[in-house]
Amino acid sequence: MNNKWGKLAGGCMFVLLLGMLAAGCADKVDPKPEDTMKAFVEAWQQKQYEAMYELLPAETKQQVALDTFVTRHKSIYDGIGMSGLAIQWQPVTPKPAAGEAAAAPPKKQEPEADPNKAAYTLHVEMNTSAGPIAYDQTAQLVKAKEKVMVKDKEKEVERWRVRWDSTYIFPKLTDKDKVRVEETLPLRGEILDRQGLGLAINEEKLEIGIIPKKLPDPADDTVIKLADLLKVNPKDIQAQLKATWVKPDFFVPITIVPKGDNRLESLTAVPGVTYRTKKVRSYPLEAAAAHLIGYIGKINSEELTKYKDKGYKADDWIGKSGLELSFESKLRGTAGSRIYIADADGREKATLAQHDAVDGENVQLTIDTEQQLKLYQQLEKDTGAGAVLQPITGEVLALVSAPSFNPNTFVTGVSADQWKQWSEDPNKPLLNRFARAYAPGSSFKPITAAIALQAQMLDPNAERSIVGKQWKKDASWGNYYVTRVSESQSAVNLSKALMYSDNIYFAQVALEMGAQKFLEAAGRFGFGEKLPVPLAIDASTLSNNGKMRNDVQLADSGYGQGEVVMSPLHVAAAYTVFTNNGNMIKPTLLLNEGQKGEVWKPGLLSADVAKTVTDKMTDVIENPSGTGHDAKVDGLKLAGKTGTAELKVKKDTAGQENGWFVAFNTDNPQLLVALMVEQVQDRRGSHYLSPKIKSLFSPLAGKKGN
Repeated sequence: MNNKWGKLAGGCMFVLLLGMLAAGCADKVDPKPEDTMKAFVEAWQQKQYEAMYELLPAETKQQVALDTFVTRHKSIYDGIGMSGLAIQWQPVTPKPAAGEAAAAPPKKQEPEADPNKAAYTLHVEMNTSAGPIAYDQTAQLVKAKEKVMVKDKEKEVERWRVRWDSTYIFPKLTDKDKVRVEETLPLRGEILDRQGLGLAINEEKLEIGIIPKKLPDPADDTVIKLADLLKVNPKDIQAQLKATWVKPDFFVPITIVPKGDNRLESLTAVPGVTYRTKKVRSYPLEAAAAHLIGYIGKINSEELTKYKDKGYKADDWIGKSGLELSFESKLRGTAGSRIYIADADGREKATLAQHDAVDGENVQLTIDTEQQLKLYQQLEKDTGAGAVLQPITGEVLALVSAPSFNPNTFVTGVSADQWKQWSEDPNKPLLNRFARAYAPGSSFKPITAAIALQAQMLDPNAERSIVGKQWKKDASWGNYYVTRVSESQSAVNLSKALMYSDNIYFAQVALEMGAQKFLEAAGRFGFGEKLPVPLAIDASTLSNNGKMRNDVQLADSGYGQGEVVMSPLHVAAAYTVFTNNGNMIKPTLLLNEGQKGEVWKPGLLSADVAKTVTDKMTDVIENPSGTGHDAKVDGLKLAGKTGTAELKVKKDTAGQENGWFVAFNTDNPQLLVALMVEQVQDRRGSHYLSPKIKSLFSPLAGKKGN
């Protein structure tokens, strides 16, 4: 910094100096103009506008009241988001005569400077919501005579005062001008599927609204007519019209409708009703991808408090759920802002600062729109969830939760009736089931088989003698026992155990492994970890506390009961060990990350173990006796496992049953599907899912390489 610039006094010095300049003891000092300039600048920097005002001459105070002075500074600076105000000052240096060098001595005597006036050059810098502002200004000081009380006597003293006007705030600002802030909103980034098809897009639609002053009086019948056309509650429209911000000539938005809506002519025929074109968020797949993509909505007070330091303001839109929430920072973009001076008639005079809006980034997913729609079609009448992966690369092709909802409703406005309907629906359409963890039931058995084979604690060809439907280890189990579905087989090897889904066989395998080895080996499949996808999905667990309480829990865990819980996506990811020579592939949702097939958990199984279990799972579907045979697709070899998870308070009582079916095509694997449907009791259990699996895999039949 040029050493001619004045350095601001510290806080204590400032208070002392200002006190000497303004207090009654001023008759005992001989203040200099630089003292006043220093006090004025420091008060300005510290936003002490009352202190600045005290340093103005009497004639300026007669023209500008204290309240006006303080309010104007505060409203302008607060309005533009001013921070980091820095002011440098130095005395004005007389310019040399024309044709003379600045350093040459004067050839004639300059007239004496006016002893009652002084001038200083100011350099002002600040940060604002639209970027930095910097300008130079000249401050004029005058020596003024003022009357003060000294020892109960009025006395006239001389003081230096600052001749202030509005140009100190900004050089082109006059007393009647206004400083305006204009914001330019960015376009939110779009969410696209693997082919570039829109899953969350910005679409031009029509915003239907009301101009209050054009409504008839009374307006009740008009509001009722409009509500009937829009299928909304008249009370919701009345509430909009009564909002505190509404003025007679304002446009009051009511809802959003598509362009070309066949109701438009009838709507605009209603007195006071009009529309405007607006770019809004739109979800083309509607309910089919609602839980995956999520939706945006107006920021609430809690969110505003949480994200205020990131530039969010009231009335901003923000991701509320799904990928709209997960990728909020990427999709949002940055708002543009411009600060300018406008005259009394609103005409623009000068731009002070400006930065352009930066649109949000697009996000391209591995999701395949066709697979997403097919999966939703299979589940939309049920309560359940499903995941479809590319089994070699781990790319997530579809994720569905059912029942679902139309996320566009959150953009157009959720009525009280709609919210009540969703909230009271016992099937909970707003609940994201693919993000929840459930008991996997028998779909877990291939993992038990695989870890036992890998530990060389299971001979796949050895037959176990299992007689009857029920079995328990010994008398220590009391009245507890393990039940199997079919007792048709009494000599059971691994192939039959998987084909007939024998609970007793896998309970015995888990017991033979022991709690420690079972927990360690199964745990390496990602249990207790967050799935590496940008969604809030429950972590899968083998037990509630990481331990097995007893042999009963260990036995039940061997066939996917006990306290074992997994999300549908984790079940699907776990099965990638069978299509990748024992490596568990990382599931991914981002297209630029997923096409190489990144290994998440390497070397969980040997290639031989993976092939052995796959061959046995092929019998589950290909063999007419297999529990999944109903899903067989002619011309396509599938491997898989069915499962029915029981949610019962007591062993012999009726209760909810959730059906599972996990399958993949074995030759040139293209699809790996994990389905879970709740409440399959009285619907043939997991067999209820077989037609759904068959429908999803049928398009692959006959394709080259499959």
